[in-house]
Amino acid sequence: MTAQLPYPVLREIFTRFEAAEPEPKGELDHVNAFTLVVAVALSAQATDKGVNRATEALFKVADTPAKMLALGEEGLIEHIKTIGLYRNKAKNVIKLSQRLVDDFGGEVPSSRAALESLPGVGRKTANVVLNMWFAYPAQAVDTHIFRIGNRTGIAPGKDVVAVERAIEDNVPVEFARHAHHWLILHGRYICKARKPRCADCLIADLCHYEEKTA
Repeated sequence: MTAQLPYPVLREIFTRFEAAEPEPKGELDHVNAFTLVVAVALSAQATDKGVNRATEALFKVADTPAKMLALGEEGLIEHIKTIGLYRNKAKNVIKLSQRLVDDFGGEVPSSRAALESLPGVGRKTANVVLNMWFAYPAQAVDTHIFRIGNRTGIAPGKDVVAVERAIEDNVPVEFARHAHHWLILHGRYICKARKPRCADCLIADLCHYEEKTA
């Protein structure tokens, strides 16, 4: 496994990320905490752009748990059938909407355990919601961040929880709030899986990746 980069190098990496993009934003469209939960749940094995196309009309008619329940599973399917695994996702969205109404007064809870109790919401989704809506420095580790963490040495780990912990433990605290977005965007557009754009990378001189591309 790649060695953990030392603190001074990590500080320089995130200083550069911050200078390039001081306020990075997630790419899933949402209008409130509930629509964010739904969007993230729908995004599993789907692109953000594809989810945004499907939810543009959906969130105009169902932006609360009660409205989603009123729409119903079949009505929801009509909006999201262009997204992979849409039937199972529709079931989960209706179930999580019911749970929010029954157990949380229709409000999205701000604890990881409560979020993870919702159908279709795992640790990654919970962390995205905590970070993007509640401004908590949670680190949602997806395939991009897992790859970058290990490829660069920013946050090496044998599984997503280990990478999450490495980010929390090693990234300077002043950068923790936006670390998730800087890393995911870097992985999505620069440090790609098959053909990383090392020539365009602002941290290429600092990372451990040996097979750098020209």
